[in-house]
Amino acid sequence: MLKWIKGGISAVTGMAEPEYGKDYIHSVADRVKNKQPYRETSREDFFWQAPDHTNVESVIFYFSDLKTGIFGFAQVIHSNIIGLHTASQFTFRIFDSKNPEDLNIWTSTKLENFCIEGPNFYADNLSVELSEDGESYHIQSSVCDLSVVDLHIRRLTPGAKIGDDPATYYGNNINEPWGSMRHVFWPRNACHGTIKVKKEVIPESDEEESSADEDDNEDEDEESGDSEEESGSEEESDSEEVEITYEDRTITFKEEDPAISTFIMAFQGMKPHHAAKAWNFMFFHSEKYSAVLMEFTTPKSYANTKISAGIITDDKEVLAMTTNNLVEHLNSEIDSVGWKVPKDIKITFKGINTKVKDEQLESENGTEQALQGEDEKEDEKEDEKEDEEEEEYKNVAEENKICAVVEGPLNNLVERIDVMGEIPSFVKNIVSGVAGTKPFIYQYADPKSSTLQINGGEKIHGVAWTEVTFISESDVISEESYNEA
Repeated sequence: MLKWIKGGISAVTGMAEPEYGKDYIHSVADRVKNKQPYRETSREDFFWQAPDHTNVESVIFYFSDLKTGIFGFAQVIHSNIIGLHTASQFTFRIFDSKNPEDLNIWTSTKLENFCIEGPNFYADNLSVELSEDGESYHIQSSVCDLSVVDLHIRRLTPGAKIGDDPATYYGNNINEPWGSMRHVFWPRNACHGTIKVKKEVIPESDEEESSADEDDNEDEDEESGDSEEESGSEEESDSEEVEITYEDRTITFKEEDPAISTFIMAFQGMKPHHAAKAWNFMFFHSEKYSAVLMEFTTPKSYANTKISAGIITDDKEVLAMTTNNLVEHLNSEIDSVGWKVPKDIKITFKGINTKVKDEQLESENGTEQALQGEDEKEDEKEDEKEDEEEEEYKNVAEENKICAVVEGPLNNLVERIDVMGEIPSFVKNIVSGVAGTKPFIYQYADPKSSTLQINGGEKIHGVAWTEVTFISESDVISEESYNEA
């Protein structure tokens, strides 16, 4: 059976894919080799695509308060399974990184009567609207009483995407792909508004204070010949549910003193476990600088190809859009699920200043290279494959190169999310048993220890949010990996 036929079948059934190889993955990074990768986004770049085939599409608004250490995000997820079933979900997280025990709320709510209008998304008790000038978003949600959101997101820097078409395509023909992956960004924004949450409070019980005395008297009760009825009555009393109460709390980000936000619109035009086996995501914010990384690695069916998008900004401009990034998971340990989870992370971004134009790069690379025949170019690519990363932008002036390093600890775990436990049952039935392991997302928030260093300069301290996602092809599989959620 031809590979393209197998690809079509796997896209419908969810079966494991054959090993297609490098020729079947068309990376967005490859299309901007030795070109300026940065392009500023337009309003139209944030229109929902909503095709009638299998896809998952989302908008996610991250926020971080540099002073209080409060992190979180508001996300709308829209999915279509083989053109037969569409569903939408609103997920929300808020987390106090300086006092995790005091505030860590997660809600996930199915949306009803949803509709899409260009860049805007609506559902019962929810709206996500992009302004006509393309400079700000307004997110309102009261779909869940535990998290009522009213936030304004305003751009501080231009939007960013890789190349004119920021998508990676899957298949033997880039013009007729059977799958795709696409990301567009607002890397640094101001966030103001209110978040009203209900924090669960379990009242202290007098029984807890007297538990030690009850234990001491237990033997005496048995010797005194307490009746079985009395014992049964006691058990019945202990089994009574503790009434849960909620504390109302409002978090306010003032317009004159906003939180810093990163906004991403993502599109996966195929089954998630076919598109990627692992993800790394991180944003870093300080008073003057931001760094954002979105990276995924394809399964072995697509040659374990890494596609990486990095962004470095100051408080007004995008300094660099990078595709040559190195993510290092440090001091990793295998957890109970079987994933090799890092304790520290280091991310190196390598690229060129956004002010460098394509014309300058063509000039700097010289006319001789431009005049080479296509066959000769292909031969050189094969010969220099091992040095490919080092050779990119080799003739660019040093003052136009940017190398940035973000590093920090991953010791403040927000949550380990069981992805299969969060997705709708209809999706779960299709995906279950295909990926080989249970996918998990590890979320971390660092309020003070992460640093950004640009071109060997001073290390800048800031806050960082990191997500490490494992989907399939684990090196170590535990028994728990195969248990149902």
